Amino acid sequence: MSSGQEPVFSEYETETSQTSKLLKKFKETPFVPIGMAGFAMVVGYGLYRLKHRGDMKMSLHLIHMRVAAQGFVVGAITCGVLYSMLREYVVKPKE
Repeated sequence: MSSGQEPVFSEYETETSQTSKLLKKFKETPFVPIGMAGFAMVVGYGLYRLKHRGDMKMSLHLIHMRVAAQGFVVGAITCGVLYSMLREYVVKPKE
């Protein structure tokens, strides 16, 4: 790289911080953090219930928790797609 070249993303990197990029992404797709939070909640609940699972086998408990976590994430993705379709096609923004 020669010393006369400037970085490609120099103005993008100086204008925005990591937190502002993250907040902008969350505003664009609000169901992604909801899906991530739901996944974390299901995992936390599964770890809590692991201690009180009774006579249920470990493998069966893990399968149930995996299905619940995947279901929450798929539901959040579906809601996000429906939300973006609603925003783009039904409630058209003023241009």
